[in-house]
Amino acid sequence: MYIWEKQDWPTLTWDNDTLARLLAQVSREQGRLLGKMEGLGFELRDEAHLQTLTEDVVKSSEIEGEALERDQVRSSIARRLGMDIGGLIPADRNVEGVVEMMLEATGNHAYPLTEDRLFGWHNALFPTGRSGMHKILVGQWRDDSNGPMQVVSGPIGRQKVHYEAPAADQLPSEMAGFLKWFETPGDLDALLIAGLAHMWFVTIHPFDDGNGRIARAIADMALARSEGSNQRFYSMSAQICHERNDYYDMLEHTQKGDLDITAWQVWFLNCLGRAIDGAQDTLAAVMDKARFWEQFAKEPLNERQIKVLNRLMDGFEGKLTTSKWAKLAKCSQDTAYRDILGLIERGALRKDPGGGRSTSYSLLIDR
Repeated sequence: MYIWEKQDWPTLTWDNDTLARLLAQVSREQGRLLGKMEGLGFELRDEAHLQTLTEDVVKSSEIEGEALERDQVRSSIARRLGMDIGGLIPADRNVEGVVEMMLEATGNHAYPLTEDRLFGWHNALFPTGRSGMHKILVGQWRDDSNGPMQVVSGPIGRQKVHYEAPAADQLPSEMAGFLKWFETPGDLDALLIAGLAHMWFVTIHPFDDGNGRIARAIADMALARSEGSNQRFYSMSAQICHERNDYYDMLEHTQKGDLDITAWQVWFLNCLGRAIDGAQDTLAAVMDKARFWEQFAKEPLNERQIKVLNRLMDGFEGKLTTSKWAKLAKCSQDTAYRDILGLIERGALRKDPGGGRSTSYSLLIDR
């Protein structure tokens, strides 16, 4: 039996004594991080918010096996937030849809979560009405016309069924109960609300596709409510992506268990704690970037140099070469080489050991 088939579903319970110390610890770390962010200026907070949201959108899609272009995600978020970051590029409609959903969830966290709002998120995720090559029901609950909703793995004919969700005819009442609880959860701690909402929504699995991404958006919405802020400084999705196997194992274990979800809440709180710890890296990167631009604020840099330097500081993968510079800046390799030489002279870049065709360059940031 799955958890939703139990007689008392959805009356879910947990051991408060087991969670108490962990809950207090994570709440304390959450408050400490927010305190640090409050001490930053508006521009630095906005930059940290932008970096966190970019990571959140990219990683939430990566969990589902979809690779989004980070530059497109960053540009889409910056454009919607009205941030002038330079070098904005157009974003594909699937990128715009995911960004729209995530920003709507956290930016409007104080508004009620409704059926219509969820349908809007789903429409944003699947603007073509398709998931890959497959046509799906968009902006409405699934109808199970192709059989029950199952989460499976393995080759065709030898699939392993990890989970089967409630039948489609149960969805209106299941979702009505979930949405009523989400808006009136009583005096339950906000972090436990986030964990429970995530698991509960995934268990119902009300859509043909996109359930995981929407579940994570709902959890982020609950966390934003707990902080009273529409700015995000840590990414649960990035941490879940890092722990993806454990995440799916824990969800499967919980959905095949009883109505005591202590183990899930423990896992969720620990994952949240690690996500908050990981925000220190984002904060350090933001501070490094601020110091860098303070150092070179008076330097006569051209638009290409500013664009590529920002790209390097935002997490450039691999080594920087003249050919990669030319591609990023949309210029010739001769122009790229002149740009690079100019930055070496100014002390912004350095030439890495080695030479020839493998010549590469690194950013110089004082830490």
